[in-house]
Amino acid sequence: MQYRRALDYLLSLQKFGIKFGLSSTENLLAGLGRPQDGLAILHLAGTNGKGSVGAAVTSILRRAGYTVGFYTSPHLVTFRERMVIGRRDGLEMIGAADVVRLVERIKSVSAPQEPPTFFEFVTAMAFLYFAERKVDLAVMETGMGGRLDATNVARPLVGVITNISIEHTDYLGPTLAHIAREKAGIIKPGLTVLTAERRASVRAIFEEKAGEVGARLLALGRDFRVRSRPGGGFDYHGLAARLRHLSINLVGPHQHRNAALALAAVELLSGLGFPVAERDLRAGLSKVHWPGRAETFAQPDGGPILMLDGAHNPDAARVLARTLDGLDYRDLHLILGIMADKDIAGIMAPLLSRARVLYLTRPAYFRAAPAETLARAAAGFSGPQSLYETVPAAIEAARTSAGPGDLILVTGSLFTVGEARAYLTGEPGD
Repeated sequence: MQYRRALDYLLSLQKFGIKFGLSSTENLLAGLGRPQDGLAILHLAGTNGKGSVGAAVTSILRRAGYTVGFYTSPHLVTFRERMVIGRRDGLEMIGAADVVRLVERIKSVSAPQEPPTFFEFVTAMAFLYFAERKVDLAVMETGMGGRLDATNVARPLVGVITNISIEHTDYLGPTLAHIAREKAGIIKPGLTVLTAERRASVRAIFEEKAGEVGARLLALGRDFRVRSRPGGGFDYHGLAARLRHLSINLVGPHQHRNAALALAAVELLSGLGFPVAERDLRAGLSKVHWPGRAETFAQPDGGPILMLDGAHNPDAARVLARTLDGLDYRDLHLILGIMADKDIAGIMAPLLSRARVLYLTRPAYFRAAPAETLARAAAGFSGPQSLYETVPAAIEAARTSAGPGDLILVTGSLFTVGEARAYLTGEPGD
């Protein structure tokens, strides 16, 4: 009950919405003794791929014997996924008792005249928790943007900006250039920042910011490279390392680019007091676990494969579509649940052309679009389509309809995927 009350308190902070600015987070952390100052940090920003890069770095470093804290959002099934400690012997989510204790501790230093938002409060929790657990490295993922994101109060050892897409335009600005400038806000004096962004116009914004503050920008395709191998796997031509016949335990050719970012980050960290042997690089990549990203579940009795992927913007949906093109299946049964504030048509476009049957649903989250809204956006779809009140109902309908050799794909939002994963695994959700 104490844990439930702590979560209810955190959820109550959502009424303060999204607030850009660092003063509230700085004040919270000052009241806690500035725990972020004692942490070695890898800072991750970008539109897509942050979690995959963070999971890969965490997997590599923990296999090399380091204790790594990984802060990510949103969670899929339980709030406790947001703060994970990785050691050689495995991954451990924050305990319920620690959630309760940290909520009470941070409430005690929170000023009533400056109430924190949900993300500011939870970010302060992560900094304090990782400091208490004396992690060797904290991998901190931005929530949105970068310049005024609550995670940007720290001074990291290495920064990563994965890529840029149109997202959160109400907060980050209407164009790629606006969004890129916000993400570039994690670039700080003396910092080395890695990026996989391909567009020259966007990279120029990162270069300009790096030049202004005296930072260094290293770009995939220019300063380090990755090459996918026919039949699977990839080669990495890094900052210093040359590694062939690598594999990553994540599906899709885009994960080779994410792996290259992770390997380059580990190379930089190796020169900053975190040496890693090649065997640990290889083992860490081959065992990366990142749920809900092209994650597959084999069905009993040789039934259709079921895949979960949290693609929630058009760029991620296009990447997912290319991943589908590399898979061997007969017919695609597509289950979609999308947030109302997202580009619904843009997410649907690359996926509908590959689907034979469409199942439209709505996860139990206040921002979710009604299935009827999705149906209007999918009006041009020529195959069978049905509407379902819940994600489990859509899954069961697809299981009934799909046959051996078919693929059932649940996508459109991490909230949809989270509900699906909880239903498939039986994990208790929050």
